[in-house]
Amino acid sequence: MIPNDVRERVDKLRALINDYRYHYHVLDESIMSEAAADSLKHELAQLEEKYPELITPDSPTQRVAGKALDKFKKVAHAERMISLADVFSEDEVREWLDRIAKLGAVNPELFIDIKMDGLAMALIYEDGLLKQAVTRGDGKVGEDVTMNVRTIENVPLSIPQKEHTEVRGEVVIFKADFEKLNEAQRAAGKPEFANPRNLAAGSIRQLDPKIAASRPLKFMAYDMVAPNLPKNSEVYERLHELGFRISGQQHIYNNLRETMDFINNLNEIRQDLPFGTDGAVIKVNDRKVYQALGIVGKTPRAAIAFKYPAEEVATTVKDIVISIGRTGAATPVAVFDPVQVAGSTVRHASLHNADEIARLDIRIGDTVIIYKAGDIIPQVNRVLTELRPSDSKPFDYLEALHEQYPELEFERPAGEVVYRVKGSSAGEMLKRAIEYYASKPALNIEGLGEKNVVALIDAGLVGSIADLYTLTAGQVEALDRFAEISAHKLVDNIQASKNPPLAKFITAIGIRHIGSQTAIDLAAHFKSLDALRDATESELLGLPGIGKIVAESILAFFADEDNLALLDRLKELGVEPVYQDTSDGKLNGLSFVVTGTLDSMGRDAAAEKIRALGGEFHSSVVKTTTYLVAGHNTGKSKLEKAAKYGTEVIDEEKFLELLGE
Repeated sequence: MIPNDVRERVDKLRALINDYRYHYHVLDESIMSEAAADSLKHELAQLEEKYPELITPDSPTQRVAGKALDKFKKVAHAERMISLADVFSEDEVREWLDRIAKLGAVNPELFIDIKMDGLAMALIYEDGLLKQAVTRGDGKVGEDVTMNVRTIENVPLSIPQKEHTEVRGEVVIFKADFEKLNEAQRAAGKPEFANPRNLAAGSIRQLDPKIAASRPLKFMAYDMVAPNLPKNSEVYERLHELGFRISGQQHIYNNLRETMDFINNLNEIRQDLPFGTDGAVIKVNDRKVYQALGIVGKTPRAAIAFKYPAEEVATTVKDIVISIGRTGAATPVAVFDPVQVAGSTVRHASLHNADEIARLDIRIGDTVIIYKAGDIIPQVNRVLTELRPSDSKPFDYLEALHEQYPELEFERPAGEVVYRVKGSSAGEMLKRAIEYYASKPALNIEGLGEKNVVALIDAGLVGSIADLYTLTAGQVEALDRFAEISAHKLVDNIQASKNPPLAKFITAIGIRHIGSQTAIDLAAHFKSLDALRDATESELLGLPGIGKIVAESILAFFADEDNLALLDRLKELGVEPVYQDTSDGKLNGLSFVVTGTLDSMGRDAAAEKIRALGGEFHSSVVKTTTYLVAGHNTGKSKLEKAAKYGTEVIDEEKFLELLGE
C-alpha cells in the first residue's frame, strides 16, 4: 500500500522537474540552479526505487532531456545521446563498481575526465567535411544548428579522416571570456548574463548565425561514436589527432583509490580551470565491455557522473523554531533533515525575522531551495510552492513565540524588524548568562559570583563567556574588588574549568528548558557536544522526557549564529567538555528526591553525589521515583505523594549508606 502523501509528492516532483527541464533544455531559461534540480531528481529517483509501482513512462527519471525546438530542423540521432547516472560520494562509486563486477566487469580499467558544464552537441563529418551539428534534444531527436556551430573558431570544418565520423562534446564559454562579456554589458549599461552555460546554449539556438559568431564559443570534444575504437582513451588520442580540443584532464586508473584521489584533487583545482565543471565522468575504458554491460532505463551501466557537493539543494522544512540571542532578539530558524551544501552538512537556515517569513511565505512542510551565502551561512533562496502540501497553513509568528516561550513577553520596537524580549538588554542578559555558567549547578567556578561578574563586565574585560578564559591576573587585580591573591585565584579557578563534565557544560551554556537531569540524559545519549549540536528534531523527540518544546529549544540554541560562534571560540581557547560514563555506577537505575534538610550536605551536593554514581535526582516525586530521602522539616506533600505511588521513604543514614559514605 503506497501512502497518499507519497503519491502526491511524486506527482508534484514530476511536474516541477518537467517544468524545469523544459525551461532549461528547450528554452535555455533557468528557473532554479542545476544543483537544486539535481537534488529534486535524486529524491524522485529514491522514491521510485522504494515504490517501483509509481514509475511511469513519462517520469523525468525515464527520459534524458526536453524536446527539440520547432524553429530548427529536427534530426534523429544515429545513436542515442544518453545521460549518465549521478553519484555524489565514494561509497556510491564503490557500489557502482560492485554492480558491474557482478555483470562480469571485474576490476576494469577506468577512464576518467572532467564533466563539462555546457550544451551537448554532436558533430557529423562526411568525407572529412563538417556536414551537420545537432544538439542533444531529447536524446533521440535533436536540433540542426550547423550554421551556428560553423562560426565556432575551434570547430574543424574539415578533418583528415574520410570515413563517416561523429564527434560529441560540449559547447562552452570559458570563464575569462564570460567575464569580459559582462564587463562590456556593464559598460554599455545593459543587464549582465546569468552564467556561461545558459549563454552558450542561448547563443547556439539563435536563428541568426551572426549572434553565435559574436560570442566566444568553444567546442570541447569528449567522445567519438563513429568510427568505433577499442578504448575510450584511444578515442581521446584520435580526437586530438583530428584537431579537436579536449579538456586535458583525462586519466586512466585501475582502482577506486586512484580514481577518488583524482576526483578529490580535481575538486581542489577546478575553480582555477578555465572552464566550468561540476564533476567528473568515470567510464569503463574498454568499449566492448562498455557496450556489453548495456543500458538500464536511460543510462549506461558502464559509466557514471560524479558530482561535487551542491552549492544549492532542495530540502523540506520540518519545523520553524525561534532562537533568543544574547541581546534578547528573537530569530526564526528553518529546521530540516541534514543535507550536503557546498561540502558541509546543513541542518537549519536563518529566516532572519517575521517580515522575511512573510516575504517568502515559508511554511512548515514546504520544500525550499537553500544555499550558502559566502559559502558559510545557510540561507533559504526560495520556496517551491508547487510542492506545497495541500493541508499547509501560513506560519503564525506571534503564536509561535507564545508557544515556544510562554513565560516571556515580546515587543517589536518602532522602526525595527526584530521582536525582542520585553525589558531585556544585552548587558543584563550577558551578566545573567555568565552568573549561570559559573553557578553550582553548572561549572561551579568559585569567585565568579554576581558582584564579580558585574565588575568584570562593567570594566570591559568580559564581553562574552569566552572572554573569561582570556583574563589575566594582572587585569583582574587592577579592579577595586581584587588583590593579588584573589585575582590569581579567580583566574586559576576559571582555567581549571576548561574540561568540565559534558552534562555540566550542557547545563552551563543555558539552553532554555534544559535542567541538570535533562543535561545528564542528553550527555548520556550523545556523549559529545558535537553530536548534540548535530542532532535532528526526530532524534531528539525519540529520547525519553524530550517533548516538542524542549526539542525546539535545543534546535534553536544550536541554530543561533551567536551561540555557534561562542562554542567555536570556547573550543579554540581549550574548553573541551568530557563525557563521564556513569552507566555502571552503583545507583544506576535508581531515582531520588530529597525533602527537608540534611545534616551532612545540602540538596545540590546530594544531587551531585547521586548523579556521579549513575542515579537520577529529581525535584518532585513521580511514579518512577525509587527513594524519597526525608531530612528534617520534611514537606507533607512529598510524603503524601510517596505514599500514593508506593515510593520508599528513607532517612539520611540509609541515604549515606546507599552512597557508600
